[in-house]
Amino acid sequence: MTAPKIGILCPSDTELAPFLPHLQNGKTDEAAMLTFHEGTLAGLPCVCLYSGVGKGNAALSAQLLIDRFRPDAVICAGVAGALDDSLRCFDIVISEALAYHDMADDILTEFHPWMPSPFFHADGALLAAARASAQAYPAGAVRFGVCVTGEAFIEGGEVRASIQRRFSPLSVDMESAAFAHVCYVNRVPFLAVRTITDAASEGSAEVFEDHVERASQIAADFVLNMLEGLSGRSPKP
Repeated sequence: MTAPKIGILCPSDTELAPFLPHLQNGKTDEAAMLTFHEGTLAGLPCVCLYSGVGKGNAALSAQLLIDRFRPDAVICAGVAGALDDSLRCFDIVISEALAYHDMADDILTEFHPWMPSPFFHADGALLAAARASAQAYPAGAVRFGVCVTGEAFIEGGEVRASIQRRFSPLSVDMESAAFAHVCYVNRVPFLAVRTITDAASEGSAEVFEDHVERASQIAADFVLNMLEGLSGRSPKP
């Protein structure tokens, strides 16, 4: 059986950096001012890149990744802000479903791609691998649920409250739903793995900067552990 090829898309160079020391037999390719790192991670063929921040960059990068390298699945790895009050800094959030918080629902359901709901649902096999990987973590450190995307830091107040009422999300970021959108229309399995940089009570750009490097490492370690499981190896304790 051929090992699945995995695409790993990170928003920033900081979020990508923890993967690169583990990439074996690496080589690079460039397109659209992006650098694609191709090699092997945990025994699986992988292509890793950072997209740049925001929905447009994530969508562009995901489409190029799919067109040029034909991955069997794509994982978006990086950091996020908490919207669920029970989340703590450095908890890991796994997307069971993804949605845009700054887009009207009927844009996706009444127009292309004519979805049954505004939610992009993660792949079952990738979720199973994430659940297996989560067993190595303390109870509550890995959470599964809805994650939302939009192009703004979400501070407190009515904007945050409105998003919480509408989606009951765990976290918010600026890329995950856009990459999921591209994977959905290309029929490529996907999953987002994000580490919390700021709790719901303290969201700010300053807190993000303080925590992003450590949070990026945590997300990468979780994904690498997932890949161990997907390759047929036992996830590390």
